[in-house]
Formats: sequence, structure tokens, C-alpha cells
Amino acid sequence: MENNTYKEKLAEQLLQIKAIQLNTTEPFTWASGIKSPVYCDNRKLLSYPEIRNMVKNGLVSLLNEYFPQTECIAGVATAGIPHGALIADALNLPFVYVRSKPKEHGLTNMIEGDLKHGQRVLVVEDTISTGGSSLKAANDLRAAGAEVIGMIAIYKYGFESAKKRFEDEGVILKTLTNYDFLIRVAQEKKYINAEEIATLQQWRQNPTTWKP
Repeated sequence: MENNTYKEKLAEQLLQIKAIQLNTTEPFTWASGIKSPVYCDNRKLLSYPEIRNMVKNGLVSLLNEYFPQTECIAGVATAGIPHGALIADALNLPFVYVRSKPKEHGLTNMIEGDLKHGQRVLVVEDTISTGGSSLKAANDLRAAGAEVIGMIAIYKYGFESAKKRFEDEGVILKTLTNYDFLIRVAQEKKYINAEEIATLQQWRQNPTTWKP
């Protein structure tokens, strides 16, 4: 999946359906409080079968290339669940998902499904930003006895801080496309001008301190 044509094509599709939106003058506010000129909601692509299949096939290719030893797929709630389930179905693999917090009734599960101790698990996410919630899910799986062999996702911002966090936690991350390809395609297709590109590059350097 080191295919630049695929990465550019997917970035273009995500921009077309507004799964990824760019706005340098009226930035979006993330749940973490970060002000961002970029907003990514890959849930939207689930409503487009052609793109959904493109993503499913791409994620399956990542698994086959980098994580062929996978014994179980784990989706991260909520956005990673549908993509994880699609891959597990395509490859006839067991599937579980990781909650963001324990269920408040019944068994108060953190992980839903039947996770076997020592199982080699591949985590599926939709978007990687700071990496915090994704790595929490990986650690919850480890705490439950799984061997987390890596993580695959549709898109990542490529923050240096996130890259370091994944390295520190020992989690290998592979994604279908990323911020660099997004900016390249947005420029080529005239979604943004030169001034906006400069703003987008500045933001990525220091997202927590950036001001519009």
C-alpha cells in the first residue's frame, strides 16, 4: 500500500464528499480543544459504497502486507467499529471493539466481543490525530491479555508528537493516506490557494498553539 496514486485518489475522494473539510478563516474546534483549519469525519464515507469499498480493500491490503499474522480485528469506538467489522468480515476473522469508557451497566465491559488471551490483535481506527484515544484502546487490549501487533487507519495528520507517542508505546501504525497527500491534492484541485497552504503547514507544526 505504498501506492501514492491510491493515497492521492483517496484524499481527493474524501475532499469531494466533505469527509475532510478545510477552512483557514473559520477553524473547527476539536473535542480536545485544539483549533484546527482541518476537520475530518470519515463516518461520512460509510454512506458512499464505492469509497467505502475502496477503503475496505485498502485496509485489507495493509493488513496482508504488514500484519499477516493477525488473528483478531479490534475496532476503536465509535468510528473504527464499522471499518473493523468490514475487514473482519472480508477476511473471516474474529472481531471485537474497544469502548472509550466501561459500559455503565451489566458486565461493565471495556472490550465487547470474545477476546482470547494472547490473541494477536490488529487495531482499526478511522483517523489518527494526537493518538491519545487510539493508544488508550491499544493499552486496554493489552491489559485484557491481547498481543497488539499494530494499528491501521484511514488517515493521519502526521503530528511529530503523535509519531513519538506511537513509538514510545511500541505500536506500529500504517495508514491509507495522510495530511501531506491531502494538502497536495487540495492544491492541485484548487480547493486551497498558496496562502492557505502556508497556514495549513504552520498549523501542523504547532497545532496546540496555532491561532487563526
